[in-house]
Amino acid sequence: MSFMTDRRVDRLTSVLRRRGIVLPSFEIYGGISGLIDYGPVGACIRRRVMDNWVDHWTSHGDIVEIDSPTITPEPVLVASGHVGEFSDLMAECGVCGSAFKANHLAEGRHENTDSLDVDEINAMLKDGIECPTCSESKWSDARSMDLMFSTRIGSKKGGRVAYMRPETAQGMFMLYPALFRHFKQKLPFGAIQTGKGYRNEISPRQGMIRLREFNMAELEYFIDPDEPPSPDLSVWDEKISLIADPEGAHAGEYSMTISEALSSGIVRHPTVAWFLVRTWDFLVGVGIDPARIRFRQHASTEMAHYADDCWDCEVGGEHGWVECVGIANRTCHDLLSHEQHSGSNQLRAWRQYAKPHIEIRDILSPNGSVMGPAFKGAAGVVMDALKELVEIPDSMPFALTLADGSSVEITDEMVTRRSEEVAVHGEWFTPHVIEPAFGIDRIIWHILDHGYTETEKEGENYSIMRLNQSVAPFDVAILPLFDKDGMGHIARQIWASVNSMPGLRGELDANKSIGRRYARVDEIGIPWAITVDHTTLEDGSVTVRRRDDQEQVRASIEDVLSKLASGSISTLF
Repeated sequence: MSFMTDRRVDRLTSVLRRRGIVLPSFEIYGGISGLIDYGPVGACIRRRVMDNWVDHWTSHGDIVEIDSPTITPEPVLVASGHVGEFSDLMAECGVCGSAFKANHLAEGRHENTDSLDVDEINAMLKDGIECPTCSESKWSDARSMDLMFSTRIGSKKGGRVAYMRPETAQGMFMLYPALFRHFKQKLPFGAIQTGKGYRNEISPRQGMIRLREFNMAELEYFIDPDEPPSPDLSVWDEKISLIADPEGAHAGEYSMTISEALSSGIVRHPTVAWFLVRTWDFLVGVGIDPARIRFRQHASTEMAHYADDCWDCEVGGEHGWVECVGIANRTCHDLLSHEQHSGSNQLRAWRQYAKPHIEIRDILSPNGSVMGPAFKGAAGVVMDALKELVEIPDSMPFALTLADGSSVEITDEMVTRRSEEVAVHGEWFTPHVIEPAFGIDRIIWHILDHGYTETEKEGENYSIMRLNQSVAPFDVAILPLFDKDGMGHIARQIWASVNSMPGLRGELDANKSIGRRYARVDEIGIPWAITVDHTTLEDGSVTVRRRDDQEQVRASIEDVLSKLASGSISTLF
């Protein structure tokens, strides 16, 4: 094995392609920028990362998993603000015609190009920025480009306008009434969703970093803003890296515990603080180097339209610091907007008062002698609707909505307006939402980047993918020294035993020399290898090899299988 390039990122990419981890999509047709394939090994890694993420959050008990469609009707995204707002600035080269995300062109001239407005971008473009394609410096003015993929639900003429979802969040907001019932009308609670998202990126780049179809994992946590969850943060004593809002009172870089960050006001919200540290826990747990994790707070000019506060979790690697997680306090923006656009009153929660409030309220008392003849058999339904009326109209007549969604006209002679003392036991309000949103492909890239190690073995270059067992494509490789004399048979028996164990998967490899097979399993990150050899035929023992230092021990098949099942195979060494 020899390295053919001086660039580590190129060597890593080559390993990913050669070993069936991550590959270009539609390669025989020339490939499509912004689309990737996970091969047979990569798909195993992706599934395990996803499973780790789901388990990480659902273990709390007040967070459940849901699944909603990837196609979203236009009215939903109008209400959320995506239609008209979900766009990037695009600039076109006047010489070769190439199009680029304008903010990317300005990188190196500003520390946070996402915070620049169109006038600032245009000024930089006119200041000699070269085209990455042709090296000329003749640009169009930057203009807004919609990033959503549009489609139609139904036939071409009569179909409804829809979009491939740019995020999973809106599906979870649509399920809020079901979630509210599921959690017995008690806040806080949350929902998670994993799956595909779609954004028509102007100029996809950096492999897995900026894709047009990507894997997302998002969490919507619904809270009472007057009584936000305030978990005990003192149990986390790790110091984390924080870059505070450069326009705020705490501008600067810090290394401190999350408790210190909250008490000092750098992190503004206790629930946001909890999600920051739990995000750190997850990333470290799947193999991200903690020294290469930092949290950066958005400046007010950078903040999403729906957010009150937002932190990016950035991970350092071959492509510099890359946003992999966004943790936003979305306030009540989404639920309130969906209520207003849909006319629904089901996106609320009930706040019970400690003691009833006594209030003087206007009420409308029905005049039965008038309502009876006017509404006949429906009079009772109309009177019930009057009792449920929250806001009394200032003038008559007015339209009263009934339980079935229909409406009737209430005139002055049908009711009597009067005031009375009312004991109010609580109130309806719109919950606020804290949202951590994870870019799974970006996280996988950094797991691979941080795990990829180059060393030397017997005078030759040698690469090892040091993955945590929880995200490795297989838990153990089973390697017969030769596929003859009964060694292959024993290896297949061990393989079947491993695969019958809950949560464990083994890889059987009997092709080519044992040295080449060790190299293969090291490059795809399998932490343990079991070798069946001639001694196995004599005494039933096998060689167990540890990936990270290539140390080997012998143990009986029974002992090895027992320790694999219990997660204690490392105790053999």
